[in-house]
Amino acid sequence: MELDLSPKLAKKVYGGEGGAYYAWCPDELPMLRQGNIGAAKLGLQKNGFALPRYSDSAKVAYVLQGSGVAGIVLPEKEEKVLAIKKGDAIALPFGVVTWWYNKEDTELVILFLGDTSTAHKSGSFTDFFLTGSNGIFTGFSTEFVSRAWDLEESVVKTLVGNQPEKGIVKLDASVKMPEPNKEHYNGMALNCEEAPLDVDIKNGGKVVVLNTKNLPLVGEVGLGADLVRLDGNAMCSPGFSCDSALQVTYIARGSGRVQVVGADGKRLLETTLKAGNLFIVPRFCVVSKIANPEGMDWFSIITTPNPIFTHLAGRTSVWKALSPEVLQAAFNVPADVEEKFSSKRKAEEIFFPPPN
Repeated sequence: MELDLSPKLAKKVYGGEGGAYYAWCPDELPMLRQGNIGAAKLGLQKNGFALPRYSDSAKVAYVLQGSGVAGIVLPEKEEKVLAIKKGDAIALPFGVVTWWYNKEDTELVILFLGDTSTAHKSGSFTDFFLTGSNGIFTGFSTEFVSRAWDLEESVVKTLVGNQPEKGIVKLDASVKMPEPNKEHYNGMALNCEEAPLDVDIKNGGKVVVLNTKNLPLVGEVGLGADLVRLDGNAMCSPGFSCDSALQVTYIARGSGRVQVVGADGKRLLETTLKAGNLFIVPRFCVVSKIANPEGMDWFSIITTPNPIFTHLAGRTSVWKALSPEVLQAAFNVPADVEEKFSSKRKAEEIFFPPPN
């Protein structure tokens, strides 16, 4: 049975006045389950508050839109309160408790991509809420909670039962939340739109790679990530992950075309990508994209903290490393054809501007 690689949109799981939580279903995007990858989005309206929770999966969070506040508690550590905005990537290892809050008029939208190899359900995140109608302590008896918290049972009933909402609530505008601490941001997050560029090709595109060098915490998550901004009508070189990693890609802005080719030269996917689409490139398969006139931005995770890619076109491609004799024999062409092939793309790498 062939895998369906076609890109999909997220579907709403729950929500209310404060916002909504969306997820991609592994039944609709089978590569999620096969690759042990989870993908979800959180959207918070003004004064929306995502209740404290922890997850069964390590993740990378990426702010797609807006600005807000994130609370993060690493195991046996103090709470860190971060001001977050569009372009911020945050590494969330196992055992982290998080909460999210939006006090601005613009919706705060956060993408979550992560590894579900040890999750309850392969291809899906399961969150465990500390409060709310489905909070952990609603399942314990009042006696147990009273003993654990050293409180009277009447107080316990108030604490556990007073929050009727699930997952996301809308707070009154008068409620005061913790103020972010600038020092907490360092080492916890990296703004991919402001970080030094790893690749910058005029009229081609730009890349910022998230790895253990610029955000060491991704080593604990076990994932790498990158933000790619492809200019209008530019092409991203055909290439593949040569360390058996999967590429999970979310289209953040714009649109374009994509082709994915697998073993035996079989084209596995050819389609148009649009903002909001998620798609996955299987291990060792070759992918290439061409942006539409408005350009195309995407955020990807790679299932290794320090990914390595092999490109099949451009200055750094494997073709430039092979000797002319090998090229002639491999292509079964005369020397003049090989020379013409080798003379092209000597300066460009990774991204190719549109033809004149």
